[in-house]
Amino acid sequence: MVEFGKKLKERQIQEWQGYYINYKLMKKKVKQYANQIETGALERRYVLKDFSRMLDNQIEKIVLFMLEQQGVLASRIAVLNEQQYALQEEPDISKISELRESYRAVGQDLLKLLYFVEMNAIGLRKILKKFDKRFGYRFTDYYVKTRANHPYSQLQQVFKHVGFGAVVGAISRNLADLQDRQGSYLSIYDQPALPLQDPVVDTIKSAVDRLTHSTNFLNFLGQHALIMHEELPSPVEEHVDEERYHFMSLILNLANTFLYMVNTYIIVPTADDYSMSLGAAPTVCGIVIGAMAVAQIFSSVYFSAWSNKSYFRPLVFSSIILCVGNLMYALAFDLNSIWILLMGRIFCGLGSARAVNRRYISDCVPLKIRMQASAGFVSASALGMACGPALAGLLQTKFTIYNITFNQDTLPGWVMSVFWLMYLVWLWISFREPAREAEDSPVQQESAAEQDKLEKGLVEPLLLTSTENEQDDEDVSEEAPEESRRPANSFADAYRLLTPSVKVQLLIYFMLKYAMEILLSESSVVTTHYFGWTTSSVSIFLFCLGLTVLPVNIAVGSYLSNMYEDRQILLLSEIVVFLGILFSFNLFVPYSVPQYVVSGLIMFVAAEVLEGVNLSLLSRVMSSRLSRGTYNGGLLSTEAGTLARVVADATITLAGFLGESQLLNITLLPSLVICIGSIVATCCTYNSLY
Repeated sequence: MVEFGKKLKERQIQEWQGYYINYKLMKKKVKQYANQIETGALERRYVLKDFSRMLDNQIEKIVLFMLEQQGVLASRIAVLNEQQYALQEEPDISKISELRESYRAVGQDLLKLLYFVEMNAIGLRKILKKFDKRFGYRFTDYYVKTRANHPYSQLQQVFKHVGFGAVVGAISRNLADLQDRQGSYLSIYDQPALPLQDPVVDTIKSAVDRLTHSTNFLNFLGQHALIMHEELPSPVEEHVDEERYHFMSLILNLANTFLYMVNTYIIVPTADDYSMSLGAAPTVCGIVIGAMAVAQIFSSVYFSAWSNKSYFRPLVFSSIILCVGNLMYALAFDLNSIWILLMGRIFCGLGSARAVNRRYISDCVPLKIRMQASAGFVSASALGMACGPALAGLLQTKFTIYNITFNQDTLPGWVMSVFWLMYLVWLWISFREPAREAEDSPVQQESAAEQDKLEKGLVEPLLLTSTENEQDDEDVSEEAPEESRRPANSFADAYRLLTPSVKVQLLIYFMLKYAMEILLSESSVVTTHYFGWTTSSVSIFLFCLGLTVLPVNIAVGSYLSNMYEDRQILLLSEIVVFLGILFSFNLFVPYSVPQYVVSGLIMFVAAEVLEGVNLSLLSRVMSSRLSRGTYNGGLLSTEAGTLARVVADATITLAGFLGESQLLNITLLPSLVICIGSIVATCCTYNSLY
């Protein structure tokens, strides 16, 4: 792995080299401070003051150059505007074309300036992290708060950069005016939705969004997908290896995601009835549902490792295993065996290829459409989650063929077996294995290592909120041994890299998955006991919950994430989840349908919001060594969520021994305790969640 200092130097614009942050000097200075404090030559107070002054000087150098370049761009635009005004009197097609190219040239220079600011912001954030690590002091919190909130703050120029918006607006408006609109006199201000933008304007706006941490619906969905872009920006668009990308192969990965989520939730409305028909208690549905999650704990590891070598073979294996597992699930009724039922669900869990689906998007989808592919992954998961219970509600029939029973309990298994068999045929015909020539090229190896961000949150780089996923050990020096930069080789190695902030985010992820699993898995038993709901009613309820995922993400991704910090949304979502759990308790007699439905909806929606923000923050506070290899941070978060589902389903089964009347309150109590613990832990690490 190439050190950040070397990457920064390689990607600098040569003519602006003297205006970048002097990262190497500051890193050496931090080392000198540490040595001098150890020998007693300097006091800590002097170090803080001197380092603050050095940072102020570096930021001032960057900001003054940025303002100077903005002035140059504004002057060039003013000259071009005069030329455009002259052309209105005497139109000349050749001169209009030349003028348009001149505006585009200004846009390209503005893009270079945006990359300049972005790279310096990343450098500042990293040196602050290094200082905190060396001295065990939250200097970052102090420095950002005191500088960013001051009326004469230089940092505000980086955060707000009002001048950039004015230049972008001028370029966009004038390019739109110069386009041939077939006699239309519309302006970009009259109808903003019209596609009047030049490609260079789209590129500039994307860079501005990255710099400001402005998000949108696709970005927010991408956070759920745990896939991220490259760490450092480049003023030149990266060449996309189209040979690795195959549209139909991407569709097949998304279809696999959709079918797996349908397979997961299609049995929820009928699992209790199936258990009773085999002579078990209805609350054994917790074990039946959770068996798939238990197996997924192991399948996530070997599928993650397998995807290092192939994408096609893991998907074929997954389809076969899932087909066999669903057949076993369906045949358990006629064989009258609860063990075959459980084995069928375990086989389904062993076929979970979600790690392969994410990895394919991360490695093989071009950067320019990776955001859309990430959003497609999350949308496929949400749609599958909603369609599973809905499909179960439609399978309310019973008939027998050759002494094989087809009813509401067995039909989910039969239907999913057919679906997976059809998918296997489609996969075999249409999937194209990407080329893997990167293994022989050191340069390509580096690129592949950077893109191998399995199950990471997708966020934009900015000071203290960067795409790069690093923590204490991230910025190793040139003298550091190679072992300090290698990815973790085991769960033990990965665990040693977890900082308090990372552990808190994993706890939050465990909590939200536990609460959601309790709500979904026990819904059939609880609603039948209290309200006498049929399978169709339970299916409709779960279907409606699943349908809320995309609208909620639209609202949060398009509005709330632009208005509030992620850590603010995180804490608020945790509190709302707490209120949803609290309101779900059966403290009043009789327990009413509105109370159950409203409390469940509040808890589920808040947990969905919390998941996206949680994964976004997790990607920022995690060590870069956990961004590569098999035992990566994404795998840890997946295992935490899967373990939460296993514990939740086991809790449902154990609580069932005390009677169905006690099931609701007993299962909600651990959710409440874990939620309170996560809120307290968030407050303790709140200042580190930048």
